[in-house]
Amino acid sequence: MLPVRALLGGLVAIAVALAAWVNGSLSRSGAIAAAALASLCVVGGWSWAAVLFMYFIAATAIGRFTGSDTILGLEGVVAKGQARDAAQVVANGGVFALAAALTSVAGLPWLVAGGLGALAASSADTWATDIGVRYGVRPRSLVSRTYVRPGESGGVTEMGFAGSLFGAAAVGAAALAAGFSGGLVFASTVAGVFGSLADSVIGATLQERRWCDHCREPTEKAIHGCGHASRQIGGIQRLDNDVVNLLSTLAGFLFGVLGYCLLLRLGNRGSLV
Repeated sequence: MLPVRALLGGLVAIAVALAAWVNGSLSRSGAIAAAALASLCVVGGWSWAAVLFMYFIAATAIGRFTGSDTILGLEGVVAKGQARDAAQVVANGGVFALAAALTSVAGLPWLVAGGLGALAASSADTWATDIGVRYGVRPRSLVSRTYVRPGESGGVTEMGFAGSLFGAAAVGAAALAAGFSGGLVFASTVAGVFGSLADSVIGATLQERRWCDHCREPTEKAIHGCGHASRQIGGIQRLDNDVVNLLSTLAGFLFGVLGYCLLLRLGNRGSLV
């Protein structure tokens, strides 16, 4: 049954990815990567694929609603636009899809908690950025507490933090609707918020920071929107936003596993099955 399920799931994944490519949510490479990740999720079970699908719909909707990639001049700050490419798709959903596929081999509850935590971290970060940029005040660095430009990595606002809570809860609600246990959903939702905070810390400390001398403003782009080359002024070279997103989903995975272990320690085994 597994090969048949994987084949059917792959066909559905390809159809959904093509639709996302057509409406501009994904680039061509992003659509291919999304179809591959969705197929991996189906290997773990339809419930995993359902959570990924609902995550994608929610993330796309919140991005379109807030228009975060085009307001406040963010097109000159962020490296990529609204259509996600393969690197972005894998960075945000790769850990979740891999955890889903592995559960078909070893159905370990902590693996489920980690996988859901990874996707919740991605969702929390996406919602935090979109809502924080659209409705928040000028952000501060989570580490130095100095003001940064909207959209600049490491910056947080109160509205952005509220957005991370909603984003993590959105994955939790999707997981609950897909039949995952309440304990696992709770652990992964909390893990998602902490994973999003890890994203901000890594973005403020380790992510490559660049500067356009011509426009005298920070950017993530090697070639700024003005057409001039930017220069590195801090962080680790090539540790860009995609790498930061991947690290934050890994943090969400680890926090999800930790949350699962804590619930077991507290004697809440019944809520985890």
